[in-house]
This record gives sequence, structure tokens and C-alpha cells, in this order.
Amino acid sequence: MIAIETLTYNPYKENTLILYNAQNECIIVDPGMHNKQEEQHFLSFISNKGLKPVLLLNTHCHVDHVLGNKFVYDNFGLMAQFHEGEIPVLLEVQNYAPQMGFNYDAAPIAEQFLSDKDIINFGDETLEVVLAPGHSPAHLCFYSAKHHFLIGGDVLFRNSIGRTDLPGGNHSQLLQSIKERIYSLPDNTTVYPGHGPTTTIGFEKTSNPFIQG
Repeated sequence: MIAIETLTYNPYKENTLILYNAQNECIIVDPGMHNKQEEQHFLSFISNKGLKPVLLLNTHCHVDHVLGNKFVYDNFGLMAQFHEGEIPVLLEVQNYAPQMGFNYDAAPIAEQFLSDKDIINFGDETLEVVLAPGHSPAHLCFYSAKHHFLIGGDVLFRNSIGRTDLPGGNHSQLLQSIKERIYSLPDNTTVYPGHGPTTTIGFEKTSNPFIQG
């Protein structure tokens, strides 16, 4: 069993995801808390559910997805796992976050990184790492074939796709990632995106106006 809770934070309405299993262990994906109120809301959810955070994942390292990394590290001792190709993106956050009005404290960077097709063990469950660049240079998604879901970050949204006008973005690469790495998954796969509501692979194949052919 894997349950998924979506907590939406910061001015960009970023979806912070909490995945938890029958043993009450949890994975935190893309913590976006940006003020004390949101941090307390996040802690209250963890506490009220009796969860034990065991892993912190970043799909990618744009500011709205990493604002809570330091808070998670300070409270639970977890360093974010992401693709090594996102390090330049993460380091740049320190430079532009203040201009966007964010109080950003950098978290330590782990020495271990995730790569395409890695398997993440989570109690009795597993997640497969899917490399899907384009929105950012080394964007990752996390896939559960058993439970038919994809943690999609900012690759594919309901009736939309991730923006590619940010540094490191590449529109043709993003379209290729979606066609080859995301649309190759079963149609009944539920996608949990980094912003907005969930969707499915099958729905997007028939309705998403940005992906043709």
C-alpha cells in the first residue's frame, strides 16, 4: 500500500507530495514550504498521521520545489536525492530566490545521486526513477508500476506541459521526454504533477493540446 497526500504551498501553488506506506514510513517529494505557517502545516500533517520520514526526493531543483529542503533536513536529518545534473540549477536558486521574495536557506547536498532506471526501495514497495529532461536539465519522475502512478514533477500537467523558458529548459527535449518516457507508460497511470490536479496518461494522450503525434 502507498497512500499519497498533496499539500500545496508557496505563491506558485507547488504540490508537495507525501507518500506513506502501511508501516507509516513516508517519502517527501519536492517540499515547497516557504514560511512558518506552511512549515507548521506540514509538520502537523506528519505528526497527526504518525509518519516517519525516511526519504526526501526532488524531481528537479527549481526554487518552488526546494524551498523546504533545509526545513526537512533540520527536522528529520534527510538530504534530498535528485539527479546530479540538477546541481547547477540548485546552486542558482541562492542567487535568484531573494529577488523573488523568498527567504531561502540552502540545505547540504548529498554525496549520492539518482540516475535513470534506479530503483528506490520504500519498505516493501519500490519506485522506478524515470529521467525526463526538458523542463530542467535532469528532471526525474518516480513511477510505481504496481500501484499505477507517476510522480511527474513539472513535465506533464492536466492539459498542459512544463514551461521551458527557464534556464536549462529545452522545449523539443521536453516533448521528446513526454512522448518516449511518459506516454510509454500504461494509460491507467495516474500522474501527480508539481502543480494543479492529477491526471492520467490516457487522458493526456487524447486531450493534451501540446503533444501531437
